[in-house]
Amino acid sequence: MALIVVDAGVVIAVLDSHDVHHQPARDALGGVLDRGDSLVLPASAYAEILVAPLRAGHGTAAVDLMIDTLPLGIRDATRVIARRAAELRARHGSRLRLPDALVVATGMELGAASIMTTDSRWPKLPIRVEVLRAAGG
Repeated sequence: MALIVVDAGVVIAVLDSHDVHHQPARDALGGVLDRGDSLVLPASAYAEILVAPLRAGHGTAAVDLMIDTLPLGIRDATRVIARRAAELRARHGSRLRLPDALVVATGMELGAASIMTTDSRWPKLPIRVEVLRAAGG
């Protein structure tokens, strides 16, 4: 059983049927669950996911229901993860935003088999990254 860390864009795509990554994200998460792998969402990514529903006044119930149903375990950022994220950010500069560096650092610290993201702009990293491609792309 492998541990897969999920970036915010994957969950956002699953929640939004109009997102170009919606079907690839659903398929990828379904495959992870079919294999019996575990899914982890960094707390920083969870916060990113909540911004749009809260901004729109919809609340977070749909997000929390999906996270609980998967199940998608939420992991806090520790001092070690924060330091590793800062090191990644310092090394990669603008090619890796701090929220993304926190996702990568979480995966590295937990010894994840891979990180799943919809962001194809990430630089080469010291962990396997699975970039979900837009439907038809």
